[in-house]
Amino acid sequence: MQWVTIRVREHLDEQWAEWLDGFTITHTQQNETVLSGPIADQSALYGLMGKLRDLGVVLLSVDYGEQPSHKA
Repeated sequence: MQWVTIRVREHLDEQWAEWLDGFTITHTQQNETVLSGPIADQSALYGLMGKLRDLGVVLLSVDYGEQPSHKA
C-alpha cells in the first residue's frame, strides 16, 4: 500500500475525512490543509483527486510514495 500527502489551500472542515476515504486532515498556520493516508493504487488516488475537484479545493501539492517513517 502506498502513502499520499496532499496539500490544499484553505482549511477543509474535518467532517470531510470520512468522505475522503478516512484520510487524516491537519490544518497548518499557513491556511492550508494537509490530507494524508494510505492509498491502494493510482486508480484510488485518481478517485480521491476527483473528490477534491468536486469540492472545488485548490491543490498545492501531491506526494505519492512510501509511508514516511517517524523518527523518535
